[in-house]
Amino acid sequence: MRCHACGNTVRVEDKVFRSDTCTSCGRPLRCCKNCLFHDPTANNQCRESQAEWVGDKEAANFCDHFRPRENGGAASGDSRSAQARKKLDDLFK
Repeated sequence: MRCHACGNTVRVEDKVFRSDTCTSCGRPLRCCKNCLFHDPTANNQCRESQAEWVGDKEAANFCDHFRPRENGGAASGDSRSAQARKKLDDLFK
């Protein structure tokens, strides 16, 4: 998986525990922003309908629905927003 904060690739053996942190930046790995279901545009910012609300999406949590996001991280989030901004800018040219 990739850390959402720094984009560092982190090897996950079995599962991600609440106490696991990124070896590069020290941020929690088991957080909403590293989860496969995290979606800022979805209700509660999560595509899992049974998940409970988590206020801080970057903090470690005990969500039972957590699945590590394989791709993602700082680099991919930036490129995704950059692509969206480019499409919007092209629309108004």
